[in-house]
Amino acid sequence: MPIYVYWGEDDFAMEKAIATLRDRVLDPAWASFNYTTLSPDQTDAAIAGLNQVMTPPFGAGSRLVWLVNTTICQHCPDNVLSELARTLPVIPEDAFLLLTSRNKPDERLKSTKLLKQFAAEFREFSLIPPWKTELLVQSVQTTAQAVGVKLTPKAIEILAEAVGNDTRLLYNELEKIQLYAGDSNKPQDIDVVTQLVRNTNQNSLQLAAAMKSGDTAKALAILANLINACEPSLRIVATLIGQFRTWLWVKLIVESGERNPQAIAQAAEVSNPKRIYFLQQEVKSLSLQQLIDCLPLLLELEVNLKQGAAEMLILQTKIIEICQLCQRR
Repeated sequence: MPIYVYWGEDDFAMEKAIATLRDRVLDPAWASFNYTTLSPDQTDAAIAGLNQVMTPPFGAGSRLVWLVNTTICQHCPDNVLSELARTLPVIPEDAFLLLTSRNKPDERLKSTKLLKQFAAEFREFSLIPPWKTELLVQSVQTTAQAVGVKLTPKAIEILAEAVGNDTRLLYNELEKIQLYAGDSNKPQDIDVVTQLVRNTNQNSLQLAAAMKSGDTAKALAILANLINACEPSLRIVATLIGQFRTWLWVKLIVESGERNPQAIAQAAEVSNPKRIYFLQQEVKSLSLQQLIDCLPLLLELEVNLKQGAAEMLILQTKIIEICQLCQRR
């Protein structure tokens, strides 16, 4: 069926998928007649969209109706649900219905079940957690292949560290490397990446490492570089929370007597068991209680930022507190 449901927080990846769908189904000469976008603030946007998608396209190509940031999969009034049930099974083959949302569909709703039943594509565009470094490396490798950029394994790791889970930045940096490489088929090494890619020296994981080591001066310097590079404060905190939580789980499981790297990796939600050895070395200098005491400070930091506290001041304050906590031996 010509129905597509996209959701998730990776706006750039979703935009690319939408552009691909739009280019595939619309004839450029007739796009102004056959392409309709409806925002949620428009009156009865869902009903209007369902009526539009039943209208035959003008001229060549197909019709595309896009319900932008729709709430159909989170809250669906009875009249919209009835219209969905009536319309979805009979949408013409030359008309396409696209629904997008940042929020995950509620699987319990009848509207979600209906869309899953008839959708040609029901797809999530989620951001990779910044602390899941193996997945970030895989993403860089896959995207580089799609763009047509050859990188050495070490260059891929450096680029993953630099861009994190920012898909838009990843594509921008790969296009920059592609322009530099020109017609060369030689894989680009770390020298090229460090010269061309911004923010390769400092990232939130390095901030976590400095805090764990109790190096206050280094941690504050990395924080300043991250803020100057326009890294969102909540993204920084999300990375810190994820990294400290992973360290805590590894320390807790190891101290409970577990020695099997695969069992530790499964419990700590680490995708690569080979990474467990390095994580064990990283937390060797800290006690279990120190790691336990760090998490409430990070969660308090997250709450304060969400409540509108002065960004730089609260970040600096909590980072200093955690560094002092980690200094105690």
